[in-house]
Order: sequence, then C-alpha cells, then structure tokens
Amino acid sequence: MDITKIGRYEIEKELAQGGMGLIYLARDPYIQRQVVIKVLMYSRTLDEVYRDFFQQEAELIAALEHPCIVPIYDFGWYGEQPYIVMRHMAGGSLADRLQKEELKQTEIAHVFKRIAEALDAAHARKIIHRDVKPSNFLYDSTGEIFLSDFGIAKSTSITDDDGTWLVGTPAYMSPEQVLGNPVDGRADIYALGIVLYRLLSGQLPFSSDSTTALINAHVDLPIPDIRSVKNKIPAVWQEVVGKAMAKNPNDRYSTASDFARDVAEVVSGKWYLRKL
Repeated sequence: MDITKIGRYEIEKELAQGGMGLIYLARDPYIQRQVVIKVLMYSRTLDEVYRDFFQQEAELIAALEHPCIVPIYDFGWYGEQPYIVMRHMAGGSLADRLQKEELKQTEIAHVFKRIAEALDAAHARKIIHRDVKPSNFLYDSTGEIFLSDFGIAKSTSITDDDGTWLVGTPAYMSPEQVLGNPVDGRADIYALGIVLYRLLSGQLPFSSDSTTALINAHVDLPIPDIRSVKNKIPAVWQEVVGKAMAKNPNDRYSTASDFARDVAEVVSGKWYLRKL
C-alpha cells in the first residue's frame, strides 16, 4: 500500500531504501517546505534493538546542531514505525556528483574544511560517526556541503537473531573497526583519508568482490601509492593520505581539522613554503 501521509507530512515520492529503512521526499503543509523522512522498515520494528538504534539517530543529530551537519526537524511514530524528519538536501550527495565529474582541488579543500568542522564538533562530544563516505556528504540547493547520517554513531555492532554484524561501510572501515576494537575520532579520520584518495585518484585504495577480503585489506595491506593510479599527482598527496590512513591510530592526524588544514595547504601551495 502506498503511503500518502506520515504524521502531518504529505509524501511526494520514495527516494531510496536503505538497510534499515525507507527514505521519502515529503512536504510540510504547515510551513510549505520540502523535507526528507526516514522511516524504519516495518520488519525491523518488531525487534527493540532496531527501534532503539533508529531513535538514537534522531537524538544524535538533534544534539549535534551545527552549521555543517544536516539538521533534524522532527521525530515521531507512524504506527509502530519510528521516523525522523530532516532538511531536504536538494543538491544530492558527493557520491552522486562523482558519478558525473571529478572535483577540482580547490573544491576538495572546501569539502574537507566543512566535513572536518562537523566531525570535530561530533568528536568533542565523544560521538564517532563510523560511516564517513561520499554518499553521506550532502549538498543543499546553494551547493554548500553538509555531513549526514549519524545513525550508527554510538554502536560498534548490532546483535540480532541472525548474529552479530559490523556497522559501517567495508570500503571505508578503519582497521580498529574491522577488528572490533574500541574506536575514537581517528577512525573517522581514516575514512576521510579514503575519501581523499578517492577524490584525487578516482579509485578506492582497496576493492574486492569479497567483503572479508576487503575489510582485511584495511588491516593487512599497505596503502597503494596514488601515483600508481595517476602518475601526475604530486608525491605530497601520498604523504597526507598516508598519515590519515595510518594503520595505527596514534600515527594519524589527531583531529579532522588538522587533516583539512594540510589538504588546504597543499592545494594553496603553503605546504611547500612550510617545508622550506
């Protein structure tokens, strides 16, 4: 049965289906604006762990009010299904954009400044995103970029009748996530390093048809040299990526803003002056 209304919100169309829920474009008739609604799938509502997990996302985003984080407007229940209402980001995701074109280095520096500010704000509250990737970087109608989807920020795994499964995206998982070890903000910095590798080279550092092989690569394999993919990339980029993606968290940047600063300095040329 097609859903036409959730709470006071008038459903316009279904946008996507995720692992845990449905995403709709809707209109708020009270203030005549479009919003996005994420609804937990009915099949998941029978298990309390999923209901708690979904509500956690609403609480986290609400607590993380920040100019670089997609804001939440409302939270409620559609029968037994919880939902959250968020700002509609009309510009789509960075992942969408990368399917059409590559970013200029000045644009990369701006993206990293914004996302780093969002992550540092979260990390200051001891909240780890755990799923930093281009599809969670969203553009608004003016072309400004925001960080979205803190739905897995408080958990390292979920256990249900099917067993225990890791949360996150295998292509962007830090070694400590893969190993099930405690994580801090440096896990997000590792993932942000993978994003930079992707933006510079057009490829992910590790890929495999096997999820097991892919996550093990983060633990066992050295970071591929970006210049083996694009030989015209200056060597300094490998140095920056290598620090962000160090296997040992102690060898990474201590904050996302430190990482973004180095990205900006390489793009502007200040990095080379600093090294003189």
